[in-house]
Amino acid sequence: MTRTPGDRLMLLDTASMYFRAFYGVPDSFTAPDGRPVNAVRGLLDFISRMVSEYHPTHLACCWDNDWRPQWRVDLIPSYKAHRVEYAVQAGPDVEVVPDPLEAQVPIILDVLDAFGIAVVGADGYEADDVIGTLSQDAGMPVDVVTGDRDLFQLVDDEHDVRILYIARGVSKHERITDQVVLDKYGIHGHQYADLAALRGDPSDGLPGVAGVGEKTAATLLQRFGTMQGLREAADDPDSNMAPSPRRKIREAADYLEVAPPVVAVARDLDLGRPDLTLPLTPAHPDALVRLSETWNLESPIARLVETLTNLRATSAG
Repeated sequence: MTRTPGDRLMLLDTASMYFRAFYGVPDSFTAPDGRPVNAVRGLLDFISRMVSEYHPTHLACCWDNDWRPQWRVDLIPSYKAHRVEYAVQAGPDVEVVPDPLEAQVPIILDVLDAFGIAVVGADGYEADDVIGTLSQDAGMPVDVVTGDRDLFQLVDDEHDVRILYIARGVSKHERITDQVVLDKYGIHGHQYADLAALRGDPSDGLPGVAGVGEKTAATLLQRFGTMQGLREAADDPDSNMAPSPRRKIREAADYLEVAPPVVAVARDLDLGRPDLTLPLTPAHPDALVRLSETWNLESPIARLVETLTNLRATSAG
């Protein structure tokens, strides 16, 4: 990436955003053929809102090339296991109805391509890992847009990396800095992955340490710093760890051996050299017009074009 003073990088946890759009925007928004396009419309409006508010010069839609990487499942078989959908073989008389969100994903990709907005993924890795890699040594402030608390581990005030947390909605998003993490959890951002591993996360199929909740996990990390530090303290009879957490940590030794690499986002993927410059005019305007007409996306596409045009005017001024 070409970097100049005033540059700012915005990294979108794309699936997190289009899932929220799908469930938050009425499915009465359809294409002429009746196909729902609520996730597409919502995502475009989310991008317009965040770009308008934060004026990034660079932007990437980070992609889940593999939302449940096998290497993570090999370490913790329960990882996202409850989210797996088992395909049912349909008989000749059964009509197979495509998932209304899944059917919108190719449209999202086509529209992003027409705008010229970078989509970045890595085979065998999740969008979180792409975000973790792109946020490292970016050479400019970084805003990560996500509804996933796991990415709090990337917060770094020294390198100006913060999370724009959209769990309560894009319009009500929170700016998560290291101080915010400290206020909420009693630990620093760089300790959050260890907190998540200790506490566990049912939504990701992470069992955690039995009997260790969020407050206990935070207290242990406050005292011993890292997962490695508290595991060493649990094995040291002369340490000042209380008997109860000592026993729980030692009993969970096998889990704690594999959990950290599963919970920690990758930060060293080989992503090549993608151009993340945010285009201020559509890369393929004719294709964008066709897509807007085909899928009834005139309004959200026009809003994003206007947002980018205003940003261009601001930059020129």
